[in-house]
Amino acid sequence: PSSTGVKNVKSPEGKKGAPFVKVAASELYSSGMSRTETLTQALRRAIAVEITEETEIIHGEVVEVVVDKPLFEGASAAIGTSGRLTLKTTEMETVYELGGKMVEALSKEKVVSGDVIMIDKATGKVSKLGRSFTRSREFDAVGANARFVSCPEGELQTTRAVVHSVSLHEIDVINSQQHGFLALFSGDTGEIKREVREQIDVKVSEWVEEGKARVVPGVLFLDEVHMLDIECFSFLNRALDASGSLSPLVVMATNRGVTGIRGTPFRAPHGVPLDLLDRLLIIMTTAYTEQEMRQILDLRAVEEDVKIDDEAVALLAKIGSETSLRYAMYLLTTAALACAKRRAESVALEDVKRCYALFLDVKRSTQYLREFQSEYLFNEIDDDDEEDAENAPFNGANASGAPQTVDAAGSGDTGQPMAID
Repeated sequence: PSSTGVKNVKSPEGKKGAPFVKVAASELYSSGMSRTETLTQALRRAIAVEITEETEIIHGEVVEVVVDKPLFEGASAAIGTSGRLTLKTTEMETVYELGGKMVEALSKEKVVSGDVIMIDKATGKVSKLGRSFTRSREFDAVGANARFVSCPEGELQTTRAVVHSVSLHEIDVINSQQHGFLALFSGDTGEIKREVREQIDVKVSEWVEEGKARVVPGVLFLDEVHMLDIECFSFLNRALDASGSLSPLVVMATNRGVTGIRGTPFRAPHGVPLDLLDRLLIIMTTAYTEQEMRQILDLRAVEEDVKIDDEAVALLAKIGSETSLRYAMYLLTTAALACAKRRAESVALEDVKRCYALFLDVKRSTQYLREFQSEYLFNEIDDDDEEDAENAPFNGANASGAPQTVDAAGSGDTGQPMAID
């Protein structure tokens, strides 16, 4: 294909929580970090670790919230405020004593009587789930964001398993003493030592054996893979052969045929060494038919909110089959602008023809250049004439070949030479 259009693929939906990382090969070349380190970070970003943690929560419907006055005047809410919270389920009702921080958290969420809330005992986080169905008739009108839920059943205090998903690269950055977790926000992670990664791999393996965590290999998409050099290919050979689940699915895309391997004088299919190609499953792509192009253009028109006639779509599909699908999509956009200029409701055949005459495709542009190449600036002066023009001030001859003399007035008519100090 003329371009790697598969770079817009999305994360696989079949595997929930699987990370998807897109990297272009041209992004790997940096003065601040080696290419193998950049590849390693991309590979470890494509591997997720799901850590299961059991936490105690309080889940119930608010019956009453009572906030006492501060103990002394001018005291902040976190110091001098206390209160009581009454929660209930379908089976029980309990009163909780509140401190200043919990009162502040409840007031921040604007919790009132009739709300169904959930409180994390470990962190003190308050989450408002909605209003109880029993309070649905208290108001004649409610907002669009109002959500009614049923009153919880069973015990107020329950244990719930919470799954935290984090990538191996994020664990590497957090455990790197040189940078710490703040590098996650700045993005300046730098190079991470191999010993740190080895210790993390051992710890993750222990968590997996104990049942505390689960490794989820994701997808690493390498676009423009022909831009990688021989060192990157050698590193990928070893990374793809990594045993266990600490290796993601690597998808490579390229639009090159038989071309040179970067960093070597050798040529190979797609610019990839043969020993690496032997480890890959190559997916063959075929050109779109005219009918398929028409369906794609119809979807594109719906996406851009453009009304187009059937004859115009058929012409665009024919143009796309003779030139390229991308050029046909560009013509669709420009034809919509031409249609808007003449204040029509839908793109007609004349709009497409007008844009096709105004904007050239690659084939017509190349043909035009070959036909009128003598009219362009770089063809007006030949190489021999250019060399003569450069040497003319130094060979002492004018255009006629006779010696040129300059008089005192600066003219060359008298034939008397002028002395120059």
